[in-house]
Amino acid sequence: MKTLIVQIKCELGQAYDVAAYIIDNVTPCHIYSISGAYDLLAIINLDADLDPGVFVTKHLHKVPGIKDTSTMIAFNAFTPGGSSALHCG
Repeated sequence: MKTLIVQIKCELGQAYDVAAYIIDNVTPCHIYSISGAYDLLAIINLDADLDPGVFVTKHLHKVPGIKDTSTMIAFNAFTPGGSSALHCG
């Protein structure tokens, strides 16, 4: 499993439509509305055999209303027992 953290910049007034489109048509994921230079933050878990670059360019970049993205790949460096996320608190 690969975890992508994708910041998404949307056309004005399109953030909710973009988020709904991604959830309904692209991939199940967690999407958050955020402040700053980007409008949305998507946390996407990809199967290990999928290429993150191909996924972003072939699927996310084709979503209507997306102007720009910035993608990070999260590595499981600090989680005891190898689970996919460190739970705090």
